[in-house]
Amino acid sequence: MRLRNISGSRELIAASDYVIHEPQEHRGKWKEVFGSDNPIRIEIGMGKGRFIMDLARSHPDINYVGIEKYSSVLLRGIQKLEAEPLTNLYFIRMEAEEITSVFAPGEVDRIYLNFSDPWPKDRHAKRRLPSREFLHRYDEILKKDGVIEFKTDNRELFRFALDELEPAGWHLEQMTEDLHRDAEMMRDNVMTEYEERFSSMGNPIYKYIIAR
Repeated sequence: MRLRNISGSRELIAASDYVIHEPQEHRGKWKEVFGSDNPIRIEIGMGKGRFIMDLARSHPDINYVGIEKYSSVLLRGIQKLEAEPLTNLYFIRMEAEEITSVFAPGEVDRIYLNFSDPWPKDRHAKRRLPSREFLHRYDEILKKDGVIEFKTDNRELFRFALDELEPAGWHLEQMTEDLHRDAEMMRDNVMTEYEERFSSMGNPIYKYIIAR
């Protein structure tokens, strides 16, 4: 379970140089933030940051932004980045619904969604990150040939995500219902903390890559 209440976490985040504190001010200007024209890729719901830090470390020619709404969880990522600074990675604490106010049309190269909150009640379907409502938001900020990569251990959420593609105007590029037994899709796979835990328990990991 995610930690959500660490005393003083918001104050520590507010003082961190690794966090963009007024992200709306950088809409359309993220290349200036990084000081390069390298592609920008984002993870929405980055958790403690293992996945996006591993990516940033392995791909110094790509710029990354990790987005997390829970202060106490984001703090863990900041602590990791303080221990191992990376010049091509920044964090934002924000709600995912605000994504189009932070990135301009075509500004993002790729979006990662990893082990998102399933919001199991039907009335909360619009809050699910692979919902058609969010797919419309992603469509606004992704460049024309940009893709979304989504991983989960939740079969019901994955089925829901697949059903949302056609109504939102997206199509599958690749899909697997057992990632760690799929040699092609496991190539260059970067694991999250949740993925390592769930796969070690024998749970299948579902993944898709989608495009418009």
